[in-house]
Amino acid sequence: MQINVKKEDIVSALNITLGIVEKRNTMDILANVLFDVNDGGLNLTATDLTSEVTTSCSLIDISSTGKTTISARKLNELCRLTSDGEEINISMSREKINIKTKNGKYSLSTLPSENFPIFDNEDSNSTLSILGSDLKDLITSTSFAIDSTGWRDWLQGLFLSAANGELTAVGTDAARLAIAKKSIDPSISFSGVVPRKSINEISRFLSEISGDVEFEIMNSSVVLTANNLIFKSKLIEGGKNLTYFLSVVPTGDCSILECNIKELSEMLSRISVVSSDNKFNEIYLNASSNNFKASANTRNSEQAEEFVNSKLQGEEFEAVINGSMLKDALNHIKTNDCHISFFGPDKVILISPPNSKDQLYVIQPVAPVNISKPSSSSPESAGDDKD
Repeated sequence: MQINVKKEDIVSALNITLGIVEKRNTMDILANVLFDVNDGGLNLTATDLTSEVTTSCSLIDISSTGKTTISARKLNELCRLTSDGEEINISMSREKINIKTKNGKYSLSTLPSENFPIFDNEDSNSTLSILGSDLKDLITSTSFAIDSTGWRDWLQGLFLSAANGELTAVGTDAARLAIAKKSIDPSISFSGVVPRKSINEISRFLSEISGDVEFEIMNSSVVLTANNLIFKSKLIEGGKNLTYFLSVVPTGDCSILECNIKELSEMLSRISVVSSDNKFNEIYLNASSNNFKASANTRNSEQAEEFVNSKLQGEEFEAVINGSMLKDALNHIKTNDCHISFFGPDKVILISPPNSKDQLYVIQPVAPVNISKPSSSSPESAGDDKD
């Protein structure tokens, strides 16, 4: 094997693989990248046994072909630290990879390519072609709600479903639920739970991609294909179906509060300075016909209270909610205003853009509303100094 390659080309290709390569692993070969030089060019593949990425790299010329595995991080660092625009010669002899630059030469150990684990190919029932930015928006709008505690396996990933002309993403940690939808070709149908790490990698790849990508979920794996990249990941077994998740979204009679997202988020940030001392960042909400009040207190008798302008349709309501979860939901709604729907005491709260079901955020109240709460005051007296 012998090739010549530009520094920028091989560094760009190696950077794609580094997110998959395990820093700590039980198999030495998982720290390596599969280095495959064939008549078509150079292909690089990395895996952590749960996911796999393959990308190609442009070459200046190929003197001979071959295949081996090399430490992904060492190869990347050596190439990255080479002068910009420099041509790098890479060859193999006696189970070593030799790297030559203008002023230096280096030798790295290899492991046999035959021992490198490769994903089996699965038959695809349907492949979705979607704008990369649309898929990334869907992931960003929901993946923040994925559980990080390890409580249940199927909560450790993002549920994705293509059905009835909609691609739906659902993230949940059992205390909150995030749902986002995009319209797609109604003939496409698939579903599965993609692990958190794989979702993060897909999102990273999509940040660098313009135009359409191909996305498909098979029986046990998901595949993203774009430009010179193929990413595969195993799915999390078990879990729920879309009907289950949609059944969690409350319906029926409710009070609807309309607020400006920027004003509400800024208010919650200030209240959270006090409420963050509480275990669940509890913030007490009180909505009336003229205003919306958020307040908090702590065991040290610290208090915070603030009002924001709002419009209320329906009866006045009170609730106690995790302030961080409410802010997370607001941060992912792109409209200027939002609707907060209240369905009764101890019921979940629904946050959404006005007159839209493309984004839905469901949050479980922290505690019944009869908990100890800050003393009430009017908007006029909230800013008064008291001796």
